[in-house]
Amino acid sequence: MDIVITGASGFVGKALSQWLLEAGHTVTGLGTSPNHPFEEQSAFTWMAADTTQPGAWQTVVHAADTVVNLAGRSIAKRWTRSYKQQIMDSRLETTRHVVEALDGENTLLLNASAVGFYGSRGDEVLKEDSAPGGDFLARLAVAWEAAALRAREKGVRIAVMRFGVVLGKGGGALEQMLPAFRRFAGGPLGTGRQWFSWIHMADLLSAAHFLLENEKAEGIYNVTSPEPLRQKEFAKALGSALRRPAVLAAPRLALKLMLGEMAEVLLASQRVRPNRLITEGFSFRFPEIDRALSDLLHPS
Repeated sequence: MDIVITGASGFVGKALSQWLLEAGHTVTGLGTSPNHPFEEQSAFTWMAADTTQPGAWQTVVHAADTVVNLAGRSIAKRWTRSYKQQIMDSRLETTRHVVEALDGENTLLLNASAVGFYGSRGDEVLKEDSAPGGDFLARLAVAWEAAALRAREKGVRIAVMRFGVVLGKGGGALEQMLPAFRRFAGGPLGTGRQWFSWIHMADLLSAAHFLLENEKAEGIYNVTSPEPLRQKEFAKALGSALRRPAVLAAPRLALKLMLGEMAEVLLASQRVRPNRLITEGFSFRFPEIDRALSDLLHPS
């Protein structure tokens, strides 16, 4: 299968590219980096492009069987007004240009989104049909998904993947947390009572493949572990996996002073359930946090 991945040089993009190559697919990666670590692999083609602008890269999208749209600036830095605009444009403009280029019937679009769609909702259990929140990331996710779902008008099968916090090796949230915990300075964020919805990278990749292979899979999917937990429980589990204490909480005020508005992402409470994946028969390898962290930190 010929698969195009926008954002293929990102944390998830690189992992998905490698996974698909190993499964025997042909992959074309799109992104702003001048080079890609997989360029020497015969089944992989890298095309440097600014996907927020129309261009020759859309010809590649038009010819693909499947497009996985992961493009988007990282949210893991302080948000200035101009950077918030970059966060939006990198997702919305890319998605509009992708949809514009899609061929139509017999084409699949897997489009990223995030559990930020729901906003901060306390103890409420959040399913795919739950209402959106009203903060910046929620409004962004609503607009992002709407831009992607316009592909239906062209007869494209589309599945939107609302990712939880992705835990994987060599990058992402876990890589940012490890130094503090290893220095005996780790602990919960804020009160620690907020719900933390996460996904092991291996399960994310398997879920993407499940949606790719299942011709009836269409619409919105929460791509999270079926076992969300409170942030203080996550911190305790990570400390235990590293044989470190996890008692030095990061106060809300300190996070706000360091990170500004972006701190609300870390303090949001999202108790998300992957109902559609479960009911449609997807099987998680790492549904529980202890098993997931053991695999990531102490592989056999």
